[in-house]
Amino acid sequence: MPQLILVRHGQSLWNLENRFTGWVDVPLTKQGIEEAQRAGNLLAPLQIDVAYTSGLKRAQETLANILESSGKPYVPVIRDQALNERDYGDLAGLNKDDMREKYGEEQVHIWRRSYDVAPPNGESLKDTRARTLPFFERAILGDIKQGKNVLVVAHGNSNRSIVMALENLTPDEILAKELATGVPLVYDLNLDGTMNSVEVLS
Repeated sequence: MPQLILVRHGQSLWNLENRFTGWVDVPLTKQGIEEAQRAGNLLAPLQIDVAYTSGLKRAQETLANILESSGKPYVPVIRDQALNERDYGDLAGLNKDDMREKYGEEQVHIWRRSYDVAPPNGESLKDTRARTLPFFERAILGDIKQGKNVLVVAHGNSNRSIVMALENLTPDEILAKELATGVPLVYDLNLDGTMNSVEVLS
């Protein structure tokens, strides 16, 4: 049975600085590179036939380090903006604590954790899902249905969109689910894309 491996990128510079990132293209930190290398070591025993990542370099750098550390540097890689992080709009680059002081804890929590409320000029998780899922169903599940093992290295919210579909979660359930940086989720799937089981590698 095919496997789908989801990994959120390693710690980025703006993760470290507690800033809203979204589509801003920031690099990994030293810790983020180490997280990616550790994920690669964990994935070394698994077969990976094809890899997908977003259009942002923090995800691409994470994927490159995973493939190198796992001994799989020649796996074909497909990059697509459909897997980008949600767009935080006017909040991008701003410090989360500063925004809590300015707008209040509750408003910032709504922007970050509600399913269908977007930050100013940005995307909600619902918007991100509408962008990510068609690509997932067309391209990634297309490979799964051919029996391929697929690695996807993307972002907290684009990966949440995929997890929501695979695990058939409600909006409340997916918002409560945290995806740690650099930690692989390994889904054993049927050829029709339905889930048998999921394992967190740590």
